[in-house]
Amino acid sequence: MKNMINFGGILRHGIPDFRLGKDVLDKTIEAILSLGIKVEYNRELGNNLSLDDLQKEYDAVFLGFGANIPSKMNIEGEDLDGVYGGNSLLETGNHPSYKGKKVAVIGGGNVAMDCSRTIKRLDADKVYVIYRRAEKQMPAEAKEIEDAKKEGVEFLFQNNIVKILGKDKVEKIECIKTQLVKKEGEIREVPVNIENSNYEMDMDIVVMAVGSSPEKELLEKLGLNLNKWGYIDTDEKHMTSKKNVYAGGDISGSKATVAWAARTGRDAADSIIEDLK
Repeated sequence: MKNMINFGGILRHGIPDFRLGKDVLDKTIEAILSLGIKVEYNRELGNNLSLDDLQKEYDAVFLGFGANIPSKMNIEGEDLDGVYGGNSLLETGNHPSYKGKKVAVIGGGNVAMDCSRTIKRLDADKVYVIYRRAEKQMPAEAKEIEDAKKEGVEFLFQNNIVKILGKDKVEKIECIKTQLVKKEGEIREVPVNIENSNYEMDMDIVVMAVGSSPEKELLEKLGLNLNKWGYIDTDEKHMTSKKNVYAGGDISGSKATVAWAARTGRDAADSIIEDLK
């Protein structure tokens, strides 16, 4: 189908082929478009298209543009050459050479698994996933963790990176071991650094896969209420602070998976149908 490559968003540009084949994605998109959906090209919200324009033209608006700006840990050395954002690497596919390199992937979600498996397949010598909690607490799917292990990815659980060392580029990382403590009022056990357990590892590349956030400049242009985490605030019907403007998926702070994004979209559609009756 014409311009098929333009569709799919993070499904096309952010999820490796070994997890989601493009043929499956293309067939799904074709099925959706065949329902009679009209597509407008070269329109960018916040650039040549405003939310006010959309509200004037349509009875309801659904926002589902995601939140894919890589988060930072704000630790020493994070700006050195050789430190990358996991989401950006997967989305752009603009990888450095990993051949013979030691790579540390920081995080425990599916993005960390996708990064580590992709990098291992691109001839990295060693790939370590460093996660500050226990394996049972990892948000990544169990199958993805097991697949990563089978492919040679090494896991360092209950370890936390505290510093990236090097003159101009990454040369070492400093980590610290953690213990899990149940704090009053907390549901999950919280990782606490173990004093004097610091150690260093030789490293060539560090990939930060510790989450992502919305594009702040775009959100400011929309004029919608945000929650305390910086995502678009929605009610139980997925409506935002503006009447008949709805949002779902990562941009509204739901669980950062394709399945949950699709679920919020479907639920929001049900709400829109009901509200416009």
